[in-house]
Amino acid sequence: MAFEGVQLLDVTGPVEVFTTANHHGADYDVRIVSPTGLGVRTSSGVTIGVDGTEAGFPAAPYTVLVPGRRSWRSAVADTVLIDLVRRMAENADRVVSVCAGAFVLAEAGFLAGRRAATHWELAPELAAAYTDVRVEDDPIFIQDGRVVTSAGVTAGIDLALHLVEQDWGADVARRVARELVVFMARPGGQAQFSARLVTREPRHATIRRVLDQVAADPAGLHTIESMASTGGLSRRHLGRLFRTEVGVTPGQYVESVRFEAARTLLEDGSGSMEEVAQQAGFGSSESLRRVFQHALGVSPSAYRARFRSTVPDPGSTRMPVR
Repeated sequence: MAFEGVQLLDVTGPVEVFTTANHHGADYDVRIVSPTGLGVRTSSGVTIGVDGTEAGFPAAPYTVLVPGRRSWRSAVADTVLIDLVRRMAENADRVVSVCAGAFVLAEAGFLAGRRAATHWELAPELAAAYTDVRVEDDPIFIQDGRVVTSAGVTAGIDLALHLVEQDWGADVARRVARELVVFMARPGGQAQFSARLVTREPRHATIRRVLDQVAADPAGLHTIESMASTGGLSRRHLGRLFRTEVGVTPGQYVESVRFEAARTLLEDGSGSMEEVAQQAGFGSSESLRRVFQHALGVSPSAYRARFRSTVPDPGSTRMPVR
């Protein structure tokens, strides 16, 4: 599907996967349709052509793929688009969405009672707007019966590779991944790409003082006793205030601050894993590894490899590659 304001890569990413697969033994007949049968202007301003409307669409087994647009509310308010999706998806063998396309599928009634994925930033909105959908914010894609939904933008490529593997086997999918220079199966979930943890701003001045002290020195000794002493509170009162004012326990807050400190050190620094662990307050690289595996599904070294700066520090002696 293509429609006004659609995310360009939501459309072209999967299309590139399917057409590349055709060079390696697959036999996809890829068609782009729009509600009007005319080309559409995408979110990036690039206009893409289409193959027409649903008229003349083959009756053979097919997959309907619905991309998203930044303003999902505009998409779900487009009754012509929703009706088109509903008609085409009703008899499809597979119904697929990329990113905010999940909102369109939900509006059309295809996600009721199903597990679904979307962009991590939109997951709370999808869950709030469609309470009958079981939204999960971490998976890159989810298959629930004949319906497959994926995370944002480039995750559409991951999803398309999954479909190629289903249809034509792992060898074809692997060759496509190699040609497109992408992972056959991306390690980890969306959590590694999501925004930093934001805790609620406490109203209680004493709790703000405790939070500030922890944030100022993540590697410090922040026990329940020491934090209670800083705030002049009992351990029980401290725990109660944390739960009501911050939404987490004191121990969870300390670990979250150390985790964010470690992410920053891995992204911006060059210290060893042991040094990062010590500076962030985890004590050992093994403790650091366990926290990263639990929170993000990847190791600290893998996280650094993906998210460290690609621009050398001005003081670096590294020479540019020519």
